[in-house]
Amino acid sequence: MNEKLAADTGMGPVTLLVGDLDAMTAYYRDVVTLQVLTADGDTFTLGRAGRPIVVLRHEPALRHATSGSAGLFHTAILFETQAALAAALYSVARHAPGTFTGSADHLVSQAFYFTDPEGNGIELYWDRARTEWSWTHGSIEMGTLFLDPNGFLGEHLTEEASLGATAGDAASVGHVHLSVGDVANARSFYVDALGFDETAALGDQAVFMSAGGYHHHMAMNVWNSRGAGPRMPALGLGRVDLALPDDDALNSLTERLRHHGIDVRDDGRTVRFDDPWANLLQATAPGRG
Repeated sequence: MNEKLAADTGMGPVTLLVGDLDAMTAYYRDVVTLQVLTADGDTFTLGRAGRPIVVLRHEPALRHATSGSAGLFHTAILFETQAALAAALYSVARHAPGTFTGSADHLVSQAFYFTDPEGNGIELYWDRARTEWSWTHGSIEMGTLFLDPNGFLGEHLTEEASLGATAGDAASVGHVHLSVGDVANARSFYVDALGFDETAALGDQAVFMSAGGYHHHMAMNVWNSRGAGPRMPALGLGRVDLALPDDDALNSLTERLRHHGIDVRDDGRTVRFDDPWANLLQATAPGRG
């Protein structure tokens, strides 16, 4: 049995359960600069260049989770160029500057952080080339260095980009960061059972992991949620999607999860399962179904 996720595994869209579909759609479209790809009644899918990034599903009966709950820490949207990232940052600065929460140079990437109108975290970022990343004994070197957003805009925002020249450029979900109850259980589930490689850790506070040598496809921390138990139905995270390269990789994942005693729902098209905090994950592969 293959103990690891396929090296070319990536992240699919993140589904958010939202209370105000119109306001949330407007934020991700007009502020974050995603495009509405499909609109089906109570579900809107937004992305870039035809690739889904965020799925907004209207759930007006739900309420916000209580403080300290497990769930989404942030959805991280990866831009392929600094110019496209700068254009998105400029859009937020123009349309919703109050949603900006911080920025950092992480050595492997440059990142800017926001909170959407319903409290979901967002990271917009750009990766440095993998040849510039530093690994020590299997751990990626990531830092949190000062990154001036105005300086970044001054260096990378072109007049053409500010007028929308990069609006059609591709972007994707680069990674998803979750709030969980404890790091040990996160490592046991996501590394030992799911099959990610651990790439970094901050003691018992956070763990980072990936497939194929990326700095991280997923991360979990306890900064706001230490000791949290399984989630109750609430607004916020609806589902995290994993994009596997082929049916063999998906079958291997399914076998591995079942070997670890995890309940797997396989409908012939997708494989669904829950982490220890009742965060729903879905794995798919091209050509399934």
